[in-house]
Amino acid sequence: MAISLNQKVLFSTKANSFNSGLGNKHGNILIGNQAFEFYNDRNPEDFIQIPWKEVTKVRAQIYFGNRYIRGFFIDTKDAGTFNFVVKDAGKALKTMRDFIGNEKIVKNKAPISLKKLFDKKK
Repeated sequence: MAISLNQKVLFSTKANSFNSGLGNKHGNILIGNQAFEFYNDRNPEDFIQIPWKEVTKVRAQIYFGNRYIRGFFIDTKDAGTFNFVVKDAGKALKTMRDFIGNEKIVKNKAPISLKKLFDKKK
């Protein structure tokens, strides 16, 4: 049985984790006073726990001219990068800001931009 790192959970919502090579995992994220946690709906033993001290950066996936937040990437010191698509991503980011600071939450740079493809060169 998985044991939570948090003593107090401040925010919980549905999310998908895209960390395995084969598809995604549906589950719930819990944002608490000690860590960010993801628990798979199908298998409770399949979980991700990221303590706040391990988080180096959270990169928000923002679309449609800063009007829609799809999800975010969490970069850690040792475990690499985790990709989550979250139902209430804006509220999740606001809650995480209290624990990791505003300077660690940034916009994710898109690899290509449609606007750049159709710009006329001068």
